[in-house]
Amino acid sequence: MFFLYAVGVAALALVAADRLLPAPLARASLAFERKRSGLTLRQASLPYLDSGAGQEVLLLVHGFAGDKDNFTRIARLLAPHYRVIIPDLPGFGDARRDPSAKHDIATQVENLRALMAELGVQRFHVGGNSMGGFIAAEYAARYPEQVASLWLLAPAGTEAAYDNPTFHTYLAGGGMPLLVPNPRDFGALMASCMAKPPFFPYSLKHVLARRAVADYGLHCAIMRELVDSPMLRGAIETPALIVWGTEDRILSPKGAAATKALMPNARLVMMEGIGHLPMLEATRRTALNFMDFQLTLDDQSGRKRGCA
Repeated sequence: MFFLYAVGVAALALVAADRLLPAPLARASLAFERKRSGLTLRQASLPYLDSGAGQEVLLLVHGFAGDKDNFTRIARLLAPHYRVIIPDLPGFGDARRDPSAKHDIATQVENLRALMAELGVQRFHVGGNSMGGFIAAEYAARYPEQVASLWLLAPAGTEAAYDNPTFHTYLAGGGMPLLVPNPRDFGALMASCMAKPPFFPYSLKHVLARRAVADYGLHCAIMRELVDSPMLRGAIETPALIVWGTEDRILSPKGAAATKALMPNARLVMMEGIGHLPMLEATRRTALNFMDFQLTLDDQSGRKRGCA
């Protein structure tokens, strides 16, 4: 009985601390998740998480309003097979904020190219979500000799992807869920991005909401840069896995076929009931899709890899 009482008291204390001390609790929860996934925070030209092991390298690129920790949970399933590198892009996460800098797709490609050169990585796989998927695809288009394969999770970069109410409203001069002017609007961002959101403690949501509000002006400017960036053009020959949730409310699922049409060596997976962030909403299924895709490439090239 005393044990149950002690557990109850500890649980209540943790809930209270989660509300009263959100910043340190958020840092602690992120540190715990990173440790469970075997990720270490490092700093080069960009801050990045690094699993530090694996013969092949997998570079993962977050989307707009996201950061490197969007991939922390799925990295737990991928790190046994790859050295996983997950940076924060300038303007997001723990990366630098410079309103005078450019943040368009081409510039972010060059930021990543500089990082990988610093790390001495010459050829690697690239995965990206949303804006990060657009950046990943553009990287392959510009530097195909560096990119072994692409993993595109609801990527931007085609006109079809923007053909939905979210972008119609934004382009007509209205707001959009990814731009958060007030902390109370952060819930709308979460609801719009995920059809099946995982649990997030109050402390983490509180800290992320405040960061989003602080970044509102900068992110409005970055969004304009992204919308003005040239769409993907021409054939991208790199083998690619395109993944899209059927319930995506940020980018239209119609973008899936449009993206695949640009990539003759692409496989398309539509995930029923999933929104804009498959790696958070269906972590294991998303990882297994990627590993299955890589096993197919291994069979074609004669490489050997263990199964997830």
